[in-house]
Amino acid sequence: MWKTLGAQVRQYKLVSFMTPVWMVGEVVCEMIIPVYMGLIVDNGIYGQDMHYIVTTGIKMLIVALLGFFSGCMGGFCGAKASAGFAKNLRKAMNDNIQTFSFENIDKFSTSSLVTRLTTDVTNMQNAYQMILRMGVRAPMSMIIAMIMSYVLSPRISSIYLIAVIILGVIIALITRAATNYFQKVFEKYDLLNESVQENVSAIRVVKAYVREDYEINKFQKASANIYLMFVKAELRLDGMFPIMSGMVYGVILLISWVGAHMIISDQLTTGALMSLLTYCMNILMSLMMLSMVFVMITMSTASARRIAEVITEKTTISNPENPIMDVRDGSIVFDHVNFSYHKDSKEPVLKDICLSIRPGETIGIIGSTGSAKSSLVSLISRLYDVTDGSVSVGGVDVRKYDLKTLRKNVAVVLQKNVLFSGTIYDNLRWGNKEATEEECRRACRLACADEFIDRMPQGYNTYIEQGGSNVSGGQKQRLCIARALMMNPKVLILDDSTSAVDTATDAKIRKSFREDIPGTTKLIIAQRISSVQDCDRVIVMDNGTINGFDTPENLVVNNKIYREVYESQTGAGNDNADFDEKD
Repeated sequence: MWKTLGAQVRQYKLVSFMTPVWMVGEVVCEMIIPVYMGLIVDNGIYGQDMHYIVTTGIKMLIVALLGFFSGCMGGFCGAKASAGFAKNLRKAMNDNIQTFSFENIDKFSTSSLVTRLTTDVTNMQNAYQMILRMGVRAPMSMIIAMIMSYVLSPRISSIYLIAVIILGVIIALITRAATNYFQKVFEKYDLLNESVQENVSAIRVVKAYVREDYEINKFQKASANIYLMFVKAELRLDGMFPIMSGMVYGVILLISWVGAHMIISDQLTTGALMSLLTYCMNILMSLMMLSMVFVMITMSTASARRIAEVITEKTTISNPENPIMDVRDGSIVFDHVNFSYHKDSKEPVLKDICLSIRPGETIGIIGSTGSAKSSLVSLISRLYDVTDGSVSVGGVDVRKYDLKTLRKNVAVVLQKNVLFSGTIYDNLRWGNKEATEEECRRACRLACADEFIDRMPQGYNTYIEQGGSNVSGGQKQRLCIARALMMNPKVLILDDSTSAVDTATDAKIRKSFREDIPGTTKLIIAQRISSVQDCDRVIVMDNGTINGFDTPENLVVNNKIYREVYESQTGAGNDNADFDEKD
């Protein structure tokens, strides 16, 4: 884990190295100043030597300025190193997430990935900066102060040592108790982010069902859990401050009492006692800072583990060696395919699927909810890999293709239509970034999207809000279809992608497909029987198996499921049978 994270320092190694160097310089300067203070008292004030006071004061000023400069440079380098480290962590996670298959994405929830990219990375950034600065400064300050104290008075320095040991044990116990809560609190962040994400993304549904109070209560519970965890942790940490203060004042009193007796017996000078008291504060405060470093490291350990999980996650779908870079045509063959989303599933989602589709055919797919229609088509573009058997496109097993080549030739309009913030042109060019305006307009004509785009004040330059919130469901579907057509695919899959479109527009889209892209193989998952009636053939899915695969005319006669749907929709005039696809 630490090796994986350490590799993300990369171009910030130099500033990461220089940060502790500058911090050591600051500590050295701080440790010299008490020596000069003692000399001024002993040789300047008691010796009534004004020249000595001035010259030593100037030396103190120079050392103080050097210490100030070192501290500033340490802060600059530490900030640059930690911010750069955080940037690289986010990039490494985001880059790896982009390679994930749907199976990998299913493993991590969206809210968890958001937490890892934000809160967890921030924790690592803070911890890294604290390690580079305080993690070096505190122990160096303690060590040098102890050495200087021993040089001035071995007897008094032993008081420091005893106090440090006692305080160190107490702080270790308190820190251990607090870190147990810090480790648990980040798991609660996932639940909080999940609540926020779900509420904000579905705010229209929340308002439509007047569920604001419910969502507010749910958020407050998630937020309260985090609050309680932090309170418990902070209460334990807060115990360090009174203990620290009591120990500091007790040590100061003891040193003052012992030091006074030593001054009287000429075993110690007044200036040396002042220096020793200053070193006492440095040692005990350094111990306090070091304990906070340990707390921060412990807090960030959970974050480090969660970040490393994302960075090291290997995609379950990758390019083969010497991949095929060309798809011959849009023919599709399923050869005894079984498929499960999880390896330990007792029953496969798809069972012994065998079918052959010719190039340019229009294939309809119907079936009840949960019949695995979406699962079937997701195997064609390798969004998932088969468990057994094989799926071929253009006469070649899809696992032998270059992934980008395959997915550019198999365009999928998913159930959940997603548009991105930007103009309509920007969204269309997701399908082909080099597309001309005429090519964009042609795709929109085929998808019947030009009808509403031309009515917009800015036409194709109309800005689409995040998630397509400023267009209707039907408009969003048509734009997504047009975007897929921009790829000029050999296979076009519409996964219930005209459900929000009226029947007349649906018919126009299918007509344009027949006339303008006859060579493209088209697979249409539909709710309405009218959407598949003019297909060349129709696949009837039932509980993960193919119940029928024939022309619509033959299925009406020979297939019970298709006939029931046909009669319920055409006989009763119901175009909204319960075939919404949520496989």
